[in-house]
Amino acid sequence: QKHLAESGGGLVQTGDSLRLSCATSGFTFSNYAMGWFRQAPGKEREFVAAVQWSGGTGYADSVKGRFTISRSNAKNTVYLQMNSLKPEDTAVYYCAARTRTWNRSPGAYDYWGQGTQVTVSS
Repeated sequence: QKHLAESGGGLVQTGDSLRLSCATSGFTFSNYAMGWFRQAPGKEREFVAAVQWSGGTGYADSVKGRFTISRSNAKNTVYLQMNSLKPEDTAVYYCAARTRTWNRSPGAYDYWGQGTQVTVSS
């Protein structure tokens, strides 16, 4: 059974930082690319960041320079360090997995977590 569980969300103020974690089980984590997506109320799910099986990363322009994705193959976990948070970062954040290389499209991912809420107050 594939399982992804996000944690680390919360309510913060503009300029604060948060670190999201996504613990996984049920698949060979080291063979998978991991992505972070977010969805705000009334909006489509959008790409935030991803790291492929070999460590290469990609970011949405809106978070580049503020967010950092990383992975620990020893812990089967992917992280999203979010700095300089803005109100427009408010959303439910999801992690997702697909084989090998990362992709910006949510439809390209095979497995999803349940999400964690991030709220940034102004």
